[in-house]
Amino acid sequence: MSKHRTIKATVNGIAYERSVEPRLLLSDFLRQTLGLTGTHVGCEHGVCGACTVLIDGDSARACLYFAVQADGRHIETVEGLGTIDDLSPLQQEFREHHALQCGFCTPGMLMTCVDLLKKYPLASDAEIRDGLSGNLCRCTGYEHIVRAVRAAAARRGRKDDG
Repeated sequence: MSKHRTIKATVNGIAYERSVEPRLLLSDFLRQTLGLTGTHVGCEHGVCGACTVLIDGDSARACLYFAVQADGRHIETVEGLGTIDDLSPLQQEFREHHALQCGFCTPGMLMTCVDLLKKYPLASDAEIRDGLSGNLCRCTGYEHIVRAVRAAAARRGRKDDG
């Protein structure tokens, strides 16, 4: 029987302290313990990208990360990006460019894009596609997602970017 450990993590700006089993995955911690179901679980092997979150500002696969590893960390999930009434600029571009169909990959795509937009110029469609290559989408063919990211990259630094 595994011994529970107490962890403290900040998720979307809210501090949490919970007792968890050492083998609990971060994806399960977010979904089941905290009720943040926006982080989707697809392959459970880190291949599809549906569970991508930001940990201390860097994208990571929540299905490959144990909750105990999140102790003392800052985690951002798709729920932290915006609300239905106040979408983030990236979410607005996804909506405007029809960058989703079934929506299953969308949370992971958005979180990956947040990381990409912070770190890379994304000056070409090839660069955007390369950055998204670790996220699988079975519906869109990626074209609309690339358009949305291109638009978000173009709007970076503008005053209306909020």
